[in-house]
This record gives sequence, structure tokens and C-alpha cells, in this order.
Amino acid sequence: MTDVAPRDGLQNEPNLIPTADKVRLIELLARAGVNEIEATSFVSPKWIPQLSDAAEVLAAVAQLNLPNPPVFSALVPNEHGMDRALHIHSDSFPLKIAVFTAASETFSQKNTNTTVAGSIARFGAFLPRAFDAGMSVRMYISCVARCPFDGPTDPDFVRQIADDLLALAPAGAIEAGCVEIDLGDTIGVAYPDDIKSLLIRFEDEIARDMFVLHLHDTFGRAADCAELALALGVRSFDSSVAGLGGCPYAGTPEKPAPGNIATDVLLNTIESSGYTTTINKDALAQATSFAQELLACPRVEPAE
Repeated sequence: MTDVAPRDGLQNEPNLIPTADKVRLIELLARAGVNEIEATSFVSPKWIPQLSDAAEVLAAVAQLNLPNPPVFSALVPNEHGMDRALHIHSDSFPLKIAVFTAASETFSQKNTNTTVAGSIARFGAFLPRAFDAGMSVRMYISCVARCPFDGPTDPDFVRQIADDLLALAPAGAIEAGCVEIDLGDTIGVAYPDDIKSLLIRFEDEIARDMFVLHLHDTFGRAADCAELALALGVRSFDSSVAGLGGCPYAGTPEKPAPGNIATDVLLNTIESSGYTTTINKDALAQATSFAQELLACPRVEPAE
């Protein structure tokens, strides 16, 4: 389980959360036993001021005294972001990176200001540096079920994008399990049959354990989709403590969309399907409570 609340959750909150509170949330999640925490993004503060303190957050996280630290990851949109990630990455604090494209040309243009092919070419310019540094890489594909602009997504197009992304990775990195494909139901519209239709496109040489499912819970179907994916062999999922987040294109300012599937909901779904996790429920409840408190946090000014 990967908790994406510190990045995917907090980036859409109207208030800027103090750095110390972000670090505290990450620490609580780590102590709850999640396998990975997506801590921040090296995107330009001009576009996402909520994450303008990315370097400060990761520097503080690197100093935490954690008995069993999880994997820490950060979103990297371009070469400048790669420079910043490599500055943090070290033997004592290995950093995983994530890149993101979409299975929708309109969404890609609105979200990254380039085409789907352009976004993949952009990754190709800097991912060799990540693999040379020994980094693991997560490759997000947004809108795998439906795009808010282009409508239903063709599962075969998702498969094509996945193949194009995997072509950027050395065979050794794939074989070592250092590459993931993260399939995102970005606006939370998928039914279980949509997830099944998508996953059967990957029943050949691509190992099912390479996949991560990123579910938003806009219409309350995320748990059902996760249950179906478990039955089909998926073992990695994203979630967000307290359900923080929500794609801005899936709601309105007056009625924002719900965020990612809540971590405690995903945990219950996994356990009710007969699987075990590394999560401590009492510690997760503490992290959930703290995350809920952050929603009322006073505004702070973005860093210069």
C-alpha cells in the first residue's frame, strides 16, 4: 500500500499546510506501517504552491528516526525536477520517483501542457539519469477509465501507453522490480467491469505484480474495484489517509470531488478479501485523525 496523501491529497487543499505538519503526517503514516509514502512533488511552485516546500519536507523526513522506514517517493515532472530529486537521493536516503502521463490527449494538454507522446518523450530525456542513480520509478497513467473532457478511455490505448513507458526503462530495472505502472482512475468513475476490461489487456508478458491501482472514490465504487483487482492478481494500491485529495476536474469549487480511496477503507477491503498487510490499525487511526485536523489548518504563505 502506498499512501499518497502528502502529495496527491495536500496538493489540492486550498490552504498551504506548514512544512512541519506535512513531516508529522508522513511520520505518522510511516509508523502506521504503510509500504510507501508519496511525500511531495518537484513541480514548479508557480503551478502548485501547496508543494513549494518539497526539498524542505524531504530533508526533514530524511532525519526521522524510523525503525522500519517505508519507501519514500516524489513526483518528478521534468528535468529540473529530476535535478532536485537527485540532490536529495543518496545511499542513506534512497528516493523513488514518479512520472505521470494520461490516456487522454485533452487531459494531458491541460495537466502537463503537452501531448501524451510529448510527455513520454519528456520522460525519456531524464529517466536514464534516474536509472543510472539506482532509483526506482513509478509511471502513472491517468484517466484509465474515463476522461472528464474526452469521455470513455479505450483500454487498448492504455496498454499502448504502458508499452511506450516501459520502453524507456532498461530491461535490468524491470527485471529487478524497479519499475511500476500505476493505473489511475483519476475522476473515480470506474466500475469493477471497467477495471477487469483494463487488466485483461495486460495478461501476457507484463507481470501483474508490476501494476499499481490508483482509485478515486468519487462515486463510492473504489472498494469494489479494489476487490475485483485483488481477485485478478493486483497486489499494490494507492490510497490517501482520511481520503484527502480529489481531482479538480471531477468536481467544482462549491462541491469538490472526494479524494483517493481512504487508507482505512482500502485496508478493510484487503483484509476482508483474505489478505494481510503491514498496517497497524491503531497507528493508522492516529494518522487519520491528524490528517483531518490539517484540513482546518491556518493558511501559510508560499516560499519565495
